[in-house]
Amino acid sequence: MTEQTSMRAFARSISFFNNQKSEIKNIKLTTEILCGLTVSLALVPEAIAFAFVAGVAPLVGLYAAFIVGLITAIFGGRPGMISGATGALAVVMVSLVASHGVEYLFASVVLMGLLQLGAGFLKLGKFIRMVPHPVMLGFVNGLAVVIFLSQLEQFKFPNEDGTHVWMTGTTLYLTLALVFGTMLIIWIMSKISKTIPPPLVAICIITGIVIFFDLAVPRVSDLASMAGSFPKFHIPLIPITFEAFMVILPYSLILAMIGLIESLLTLNLVGEITGRKGGASQECLAQGAANTITGFFGGMGGCAMIGQSMININSGGRTRISGISAAIFLLIFILYASSFIEMIPLAVLVGVMFMVVIGTFAWNSLRLLFIVPRADAVVILLVTFVTVVEDLAIAVIVGVVVSALVYAWNAASRIHATARPSITEIGALVYEIEGPLFFGSATSFMELFEPKKDPDIIILDFKKSRVVDQSALQAIEAVAEKYKNLHKRVMLRHLSSDCHRLLNKSGQLTVKQNDDPDYGLAVDYDIQIGRFSNSH
Repeated sequence: MTEQTSMRAFARSISFFNNQKSEIKNIKLTTEILCGLTVSLALVPEAIAFAFVAGVAPLVGLYAAFIVGLITAIFGGRPGMISGATGALAVVMVSLVASHGVEYLFASVVLMGLLQLGAGFLKLGKFIRMVPHPVMLGFVNGLAVVIFLSQLEQFKFPNEDGTHVWMTGTTLYLTLALVFGTMLIIWIMSKISKTIPPPLVAICIITGIVIFFDLAVPRVSDLASMAGSFPKFHIPLIPITFEAFMVILPYSLILAMIGLIESLLTLNLVGEITGRKGGASQECLAQGAANTITGFFGGMGGCAMIGQSMININSGGRTRISGISAAIFLLIFILYASSFIEMIPLAVLVGVMFMVVIGTFAWNSLRLLFIVPRADAVVILLVTFVTVVEDLAIAVIVGVVVSALVYAWNAASRIHATARPSITEIGALVYEIEGPLFFGSATSFMELFEPKKDPDIIILDFKKSRVVDQSALQAIEAVAEKYKNLHKRVMLRHLSSDCHRLLNKSGQLTVKQNDDPDYGLAVDYDIQIGRFSNSH
């Protein structure tokens, strides 16, 4: 049933042209296309740069940007998102390319896509909701810092021995002037009108100035030539053996995980800006299909790009048209317009990305650091730091783990009990348990009781508590065994239906005939001990 549901969602996305009719009523087609043009211009140097990071030819990165961008724009879970080759994936690929060659990379990208398709069919994308908001803030801030630092490389140039050194003198001053000029134009145009995307206006003006005055500043052509042909179908040339499969499997797993995490977090971020919800499983399917196809067409694979997505959204792109346009324009550049695109100064693209950084960074989080609980502030800073020094996947995992531990600690500290004489059982003592009983609170739970001082009958009232896991079952049995050793009796009362099922399944309850916990009656259950006596 899950697979059928996923297939139906994926099939519905195929008819996106019909879905666009209602959207087009509220947008300007020209704006969407121009947003796509702006994104495509910014994609070129990044795709080339990430290809260099991965140790492959520039066209491998450009093909990935085109194919992944096109497929995810059509079938993805969030209109307006932009996907392509990313640095987070490139740093994983470089060791595989260095040790086994580019053909193994193509095969790993195919397997990466298949794994992502599996995640989509299993609807694993919904687990992105488990990422706490402080982790999201740290992720956004960390990526903003990463984007900023990556652009600083454009202020370097190779010397005679190939080493990259910082610009100096006139070249540096010209580059800085063009960067700030670009940022100023974008800022002014955003105040005047967004009919034409401000970044596109800035790119055209600054490029025109550089060409007219023949300014000696680095251009796209200084990175590499982007001229090429249409991507051709190509089966990766690797041995069809178990050994080859085991070589690519670890890389594919890491790539699939990083790609989905970055894509789903970007999906949430774009959703917050555009007011859209859902689409996580559909995005997994789209990313999987895109990477599977990309691997067969000589691309390096990719995922959602927060920087390019923010350029698109901030420029006014809201539908699938902008993403499709970006991919098509990129292909046109590769086939027919490479010589023109290579004339664009890198400084103008740096300026565009700096404005993305300013717009992406959650500046409000700086104020929140002094308002939110200390643990949340630590998580924000920690995720930001790990994103910058390591990578996104590790940062998110660290953030979720730390947030979970903080939650568990807080929840564990909330369990307590109030003792009172029983009204229904003469001489019995009732312990009213409050707070969740789980692995974190199990030890504190067992310390609530005084078996030697308590009467012969003890009633544990769970009206304000929940029995959650095996550690809780173990704790209940341990308490019951302490009282049994003293020839005393323990009973449970006010078990919710889920707690009742859990305890009954474990065999710890002596269930009375015709008992139904959903009635909410104050039924007292005896405890069967010895169910976990062999546990350690």
